[in-house]
Amino acid sequence: MADHSEITDDIEWKFPEAIVECAWLNEQIGDPSIRIFDCTTYLQYTDDHPSKPYDVCSGLSAYESAHIPQSAYLNLQEDLSDIDSPFSFTLPALPRLASSFKKLGVGDPYHIILYARNGMQWASRVWWMIHALGYPKVSILDGGFQTWENHGLPISRIATHFGPADFQVTERPQIFIGKKQVLAAIDDDQSVLINALTRDIHVGESRRYGRPGHIPKSVNIPFHELIDTGSGKLISPHDAARIFHDKNIKPELKIINYCGGGIAATLDAFVLYQLGFEHLFIYDDSLSEWAMEPNLPLETG
Repeated sequence: MADHSEITDDIEWKFPEAIVECAWLNEQIGDPSIRIFDCTTYLQYTDDHPSKPYDVCSGLSAYESAHIPQSAYLNLQEDLSDIDSPFSFTLPALPRLASSFKKLGVGDPYHIILYARNGMQWASRVWWMIHALGYPKVSILDGGFQTWENHGLPISRIATHFGPADFQVTERPQIFIGKKQVLAAIDDDQSVLINALTRDIHVGESRRYGRPGHIPKSVNIPFHELIDTGSGKLISPHDAARIFHDKNIKPELKIINYCGGGIAATLDAFVLYQLGFEHLFIYDDSLSEWAMEPNLPLETG
């Protein structure tokens, strides 16, 4: 993507097997080799206490009211996050995370399909967590439950619980990083930071995370710009490539994605992965941690 001429209409996703369509999934319902998971989590934002920018609410009740048939529910905060962390979605130690996924039914020989009903970023968060453990057979449902419903596809109110699974863990500990690596990246010419939050937070008009602003040297590519507003699905590879190209995001750079709590950033990272970028990192606790430490730099504007 060195110049505009390289962004052509025939750009395709590099790993299309990691994205599945609703019509395809509907045809697979009942296939015992497939396990489907609803990853929905809700955030209720509050301005009352900047040290806790939102309350986390489970998506279980929504799942129980209607979900894709034969899908189970994954509780991201309670079952797949470090409950001892002061932040909502901190990644657990990878061996512990692997054990949790296996108990919940993620592993061989199953093809894991992830979806959410309130934005693809919840599915992409879980996708990256599984990817960090080296399990390859995992895909995101393009458009999630919104697109499923828009197509008039069947829904169920019968809860599914999968038995344990197993897989050979190949840890990729370099994917999710902390504040020390982010701080070092600010002065590294071979690194770039992408803020996946909305523009008002990026420029400092919102104090949602306490101190306003963005990490120095970061560019703003809001995660919602990578989603088609009508369908809820990912925008085309061509349009996605244009967005990153116009922000001078180059394949040779180390790309650190961040947001408020390490959720929205995973969607930017997933699209970059699909475009063939290789040096991808996710700042796990993001501004929930960074903005609360006054010695760490922030910029506005």
